Amino acid sequence: MATAWTPTPEYIERSNIWRFMQKHGIRDYSELIRRTTDDIEWFWDAIVKELQIEFFTPYRQVLDVSQGIPWAKWFVGGKINIAHNCLDKHAHARPDKIALIWEGEDRSLRRLTYRELSEQTNRLANALKRLGIAKGDRVGIFMPMLPETVMALFACAKIGAICTPIFSGFGAQAVATRLNDCEAKLLITAESFARKGARIEMSQIAQEAVRLSPTVEHLIVYPGEWHKLTQRESSQCPTEQTDSEDPFMIIYTSGTTGKPKGAVHVHGGFLVKIAQEVAHQVDLHPDDILYWVTDMGWIMGPWEVVGGLALGGTIFLYEGAPDYPRVDRVWEMVERHKISILGISPTLIRALMKFGEDPVTRHDLSSLRILGSTGEPWNPAPWWWLFEHVGKKRCPIINLSGGTEVGACFLSPLPIMPLKPCTLGGPALGMAVDVFDSEGRPVRGGVGELVCQKPWPGMTRGIWKDPERYIQTYWSRWENVWVHGDWASIDADGCWYLHGRSDDTIKIAGKRVGPAEIESILVGHPAVAEAA
Repeated sequence: MATAWTPTPEYIERSNIWRFMQKHGIRDYSELIRRTTDDIEWFWDAIVKELQIEFFTPYRQVLDVSQGIPWAKWFVGGKINIAHNCLDKHAHARPDKIALIWEGEDRSLRRLTYRELSEQTNRLANALKRLGIAKGDRVGIFMPMLPETVMALFACAKIGAICTPIFSGFGAQAVATRLNDCEAKLLITAESFARKGARIEMSQIAQEAVRLSPTVEHLIVYPGEWHKLTQRESSQCPTEQTDSEDPFMIIYTSGTTGKPKGAVHVHGGFLVKIAQEVAHQVDLHPDDILYWVTDMGWIMGPWEVVGGLALGGTIFLYEGAPDYPRVDRVWEMVERHKISILGISPTLIRALMKFGEDPVTRHDLSSLRILGSTGEPWNPAPWWWLFEHVGKKRCPIINLSGGTEVGACFLSPLPIMPLKPCTLGGPALGMAVDVFDSEGRPVRGGVGELVCQKPWPGMTRGIWKDPERYIQTYWSRWENVWVHGDWASIDADGCWYLHGRSDDTIKIAGKRVGPAEIESILVGHPAVAEAA
């Protein structure tokens, strides 16, 4: 398959990753992958310095595997806080820079500077402490994509509480399942949100979920109770000096079977890994505006918020449906807000491309520099549609893949490398990934299991309250090898591809058929926009 996109010298020389390579005497992509995966301690220590991630107390050891690779600890002895690195330090250094732009479905608009976002987060953090929320307590966040959702995330981090973002489209039982599993003490929600012109009564769902969750002592509803609690609080709040390994977030994934798994992410490792990805994979600079079409209950929500703000950029949030009131809503917002980095799923592109190119071409999308995607494998037709009609063949599609429990990405292109259609590029930096056959041997030219042979900072610290399930799910097949449950392949040019879940595979007459192959055939038909 031929190369679709090749970076220009100007594209390469402007990129964050090229600057990193120059600093460390790295000549090309293959040497970059080799250096970052051969010596992971050197790489992640260099990233902390490169991205100016601030520790209150420096760490004395980059990596500790004394309890085994599945239980690796990072930045040992360091004291750090995600809220400090994403809000406090920027509110001090660049208080008037826009941190967040929000648009409602009714086109209402809010812009918050780093100072304003920090001060409102502090008011909420003080209110949480007044309610008795303390370090280590779990707080459910069941909200649409509002500025207040970001404040809730960082208010918990600031006081050392552990947030649990919950998908805003869930019903009461699904919300309660997660609240009960993490034994949440508080739930924060919104009164309602807009969806295709209607109001979804979120607080009613939240109240029913709380009724089913005996550990929940308080419910904060935005705007009502939220404003009553925060208006009398100070805009200053000391930031807890959490340990690098203190939990910041429990975020749930259902995987493919069984009850939801609570992936545990910590202040040090999650921050460093996500900031590195946003800096190098989508090449965010402080003057960029990053918009990922997502929800806070999906890992890409925290990915956008933590990564975008840790690097001092501007994030964009949208509350409503991406095709309302017209199918060009996403493209209209890109034009209006000069969004430069857009993350979008293959499913949404398939849904929008059936309306033709006119909804795209009527908008000036020249602000776009990077297109991102994740969540599922691409099939060729929608990939080309996004590349040609949205990116005008000048923007790379950074197709990345990891998972909620990965906390980040296993595979991702970089904007300095040529790209083939639908490829995931290669290993994400610092990620010692490979493709194994059934005997645990590396396989090339065929499909095998996607694995990772070394720890990484964003790795989940187990499954909440279920260490046995964690070991059984990811580490039981081969010693000290994470088996992710994805089929992958590497072609003759070294480009990586995914082929669906390996635990969802039908084997007939020696041939393996997974959902990706079936879905690709189905969505290839013009009458089908989405298949599952």
